[in-house]
Parts: sequence; C-alpha cells; structure tokens
Amino acid sequence: MINLGTIGTNWITERMLEAATTIGAYRLQAVYSRHSATAAQFAHDHAGQRSYTNLTDFFNDEQVDTVYIASPNSLHFQQILQALRHHKNVIVEKPAVLSPYQLQMILDEQARQPDLQVLEAARNVHMPAFKAVEQQLATWDHVEGAEFNFSQYSSRYGQVLAGELPNVFNRKFGGGVLTDLGVYPIYDAVALFGVPQQQFYYPTWIKTGVDGKGTARLEYDGFTVILNFSKISFSNQASEIYGGRQLITIDNAGEFTQADYFTGKEQQQLSPAYRDNPMIPEMTDFAALLEQPNTRIAKERGNRERQLMKQVNQVLDRLAASAGISYPQ
Repeated sequence: MINLGTIGTNWITERMLEAATTIGAYRLQAVYSRHSATAAQFAHDHAGQRSYTNLTDFFNDEQVDTVYIASPNSLHFQQILQALRHHKNVIVEKPAVLSPYQLQMILDEQARQPDLQVLEAARNVHMPAFKAVEQQLATWDHVEGAEFNFSQYSSRYGQVLAGELPNVFNRKFGGGVLTDLGVYPIYDAVALFGVPQQQFYYPTWIKTGVDGKGTARLEYDGFTVILNFSKISFSNQASEIYGGRQLITIDNAGEFTQADYFTGKEQQQLSPAYRDNPMIPEMTDFAALLEQPNTRIAKERGNRERQLMKQVNQVLDRLAASAGISYPQ
C-alpha cells in the first residue's frame, strides 16, 4: 500500500484521491494546508489520518512515503526538494517546475536516492487512447503535421474580470495558460514526436500580465506541429495528426479520452471512449512504479518518465523565452 500525503486541497487533489481510492493501491495518511480548518476538514472528508499546517512536521510524518503536490506552480520546486530530502517519493502536478535549472537540481537530488521516484502528473499521456495512438503512429512511414487543441474557460477568469488576482493568473505563482493547460499538448507533441528543432509561442495577454490563451508552433524535420490552448475561451475543436491519406483524430489534447483513425472514407476507433476518472490510468501507472521501485522494469519506466519530464520542461522553457515570459526562480 502506498501511503500518501497531500499538499493542496483543490479540485485536482479531490479527483486524484477519487482515482487512488478506485485503484485501491493508495491510502491517505496526511494532509497539509496553510489553514488548520481546511486541512482538518479535507483529511476528515477523505479518511486521512492527520492534518498539518507546518510543512516540516508534514514531511517528518513517518507514515507518509509518497507526497502528492498540487500547490501553486512557483512552490513546487522547494516542496519537491523537501520531500526528497525527507526520503519521500513525489507525484507533482504539472508543471513540475518552472525552469531547467530547477529540474536539474531535483534530478540531481533524486539521483542521490535512486530508490525514490519523481513523477509529473500529466495524465493525458497515460490514457489508453494515447497509447493506442502511439501504436498506430509506429506503423506510419511519415508524419506531415499535427494540431493539438485544449481550451477550457477557467472559473477563475471571472475573478480577473472583476479586478481580482487568482493564483492561476498571477505571474508571481507561475500562472498563465502556458504553464497550466499548455503543458498537456506539449506533452502530446514531445511524447509522440520528440523535442522540436525550433519552437515559438504567440500569447494573448490579459490584464493581470500573464497569457490567457496562446498558439505555439513546433518545427520538426519535415513537418510542423501547432498547439492551441486557452483559459479565457472554450473550444470543442478536435486534435489531429496528419499522414497523407491517413488521419488520426483525438477528442481533446488534454484529456485524450478518445482517438479515431481514418484512411480515405474508412474509419476505425483506436480506443473506446474513456468515461471514468481520467486520473485512474495515470495513478495506476504510478502505483506500478512505487510499489516495486527496485525492479528493473520500474527503474527503466522511472527513467523514461523523468526523461520525458525533462524534455517537456525544456520545450516549455524555450516557448516561454520566445515570448519574453519569465517565471519566479
């Protein structure tokens, strides 16, 4: 059984715990929040054993072996380091950190404790449909391009319009659409096609000074991948991968719940539509790594996870730099 401690009491932590409970491989031991009432209520609601408002006390909890981090982006770096230095595995919501320098420090710390895992929670690349697309692309002799779209109107954008400054739209906390939703299509592109030769980002700014929506262009050898993402508008536009007479469509670049394959007028469903909690496949994959960390397979998978995380972080950093965006370090 994997004994969890959580940092963050928002909806994504709720969804993660729902998935973890469904799998049956995790047990919630401890909850951290800056507010004692919030921490206690969240622990009570999710059968957690203890609640903390002091991070040092939280990390010293010997019953916790894995920490799930869903705090504001700019806080991830120090919290990951603290977890590793207290000999805890880490599952961290994307983006894990905000720069290659921060990530390298984390990977160096993890290398000193090779029995620990650092896992970035990018659920889309763990979905059955994503794996089916990978298998289909392996049969193609060439790719001619792709477009990945992920737009969700943020419930917090109303606060921005009212003159407030929520964390997800605050540069101080690493906010903006690139670090929030943009990471998902970046993961899609890098996991399927590798690191691009060049990358450019064209943001739309909002009054808090961060990017509310944007388009990224990734240049590969012989083809281009376009990424569209937004937190200030909603879209149902599908994502597509082009290969001459072959076409793959994906319902949503962030959720990746359904994929279809077309050749001319023929259509084939690559993966049945996924209707369950979309964090179940991710948490299932993570459990396989965390339950038997010293097996050869777990070590190889852990290394692949960290290599992909490093590549995505590199592309994210280059896209931000191309638009003149800098984040707290």
